Amino acid sequence: MEDAEHNENALAAGASRSVGEHGSRLSDLEQPASLTEEQQRKLADAQAILGYTFTHQQLLLSAITHPSATEGRSVKYSYERLEFLGDSILGAIVSTIAFDRFTELDEGGLTRIKVALVSGSSLSSVAEKLGFADVIVFGSSETGTGKRGLHSALENVYEAVVAALYLDGGLDVAIDFVESTLVPRMSISMAREPENPKSALQEKLQEDGITPTYKLVETQGPPHDRTFVAQVFAGSQGLARGTGRTKKEAESQAAKSTLARLGEFFGLGMDKQAKAEKAEAAKLAKAEKAEAAKLAKAEKAAAKAEMKARKKSEQDRLWPLK
Repeated sequence: MEDAEHNENALAAGASRSVGEHGSRLSDLEQPASLTEEQQRKLADAQAILGYTFTHQQLLLSAITHPSATEGRSVKYSYERLEFLGDSILGAIVSTIAFDRFTELDEGGLTRIKVALVSGSSLSSVAEKLGFADVIVFGSSETGTGKRGLHSALENVYEAVVAALYLDGGLDVAIDFVESTLVPRMSISMAREPENPKSALQEKLQEDGITPTYKLVETQGPPHDRTFVAQVFAGSQGLARGTGRTKKEAESQAAKSTLARLGEFFGLGMDKQAKAEKAEAAKLAKAEKAEAAKLAKAEKAAAKAEMKARKKSEQDRLWPLK
């Protein structure tokens, strides 16, 4: 445990140094020059929720700003870039806490806890309870839509806020936020009974020595209203696809679809009897296909011979031998 504490302290020290190095990068993120009344109100409300006052308030403003509100402006003014960074920081924080808390769990159990805790449904639920739904700045294109992307926006804003806190105050500030809002949900039951389809699929496929991977195969819609399509792969074999408002949601749906259709993919996850039945069915189908191909070939040859004979008969009629 002393080694774990030493490593965490070293990580914190390194993070503190890196935050100092962010100074030049944050030079253009000082107090925003001019804010709308809505931005001012939501910025103040967000800081009240967090119990933290930002030195670089543009970081927080970007973290709570939906891409639909920054059309035509630099991507740094919405939460998209911060979400990317926050996802990695959040993963590291959750992994470290789970590692220290559950000392008897193996890699699989720790992974299931992490995946369940940082899932889209988990983050959006926490963000909603914190009141983030009331502080997100949406653009006019979202007006009248019932905030159709609210679920994914809440998830993205939570991750973006983690990154903003890290950049503005350092790793300790980000850890405090995650520990007080997300970590209370962490429990050993997450390791025993995976609630996330990706964890369930990984466990199922690993019984056959297969580790699933995920690839983003398509992105649809404008930047502020995107839909992602992800596909599960077992080695080089593509399995089911899934769609979602976020990449995580798309991957989760792909995993869920794959779980429901394991029997269609090489008998993955099936018992020996089911595999034998599937193999026999495949064998019969192959034989039937071969027989059908043979019959079609014979019919084609017969038709060709008949056509040839008819042509010869027609020629003999038109040009009889003398």
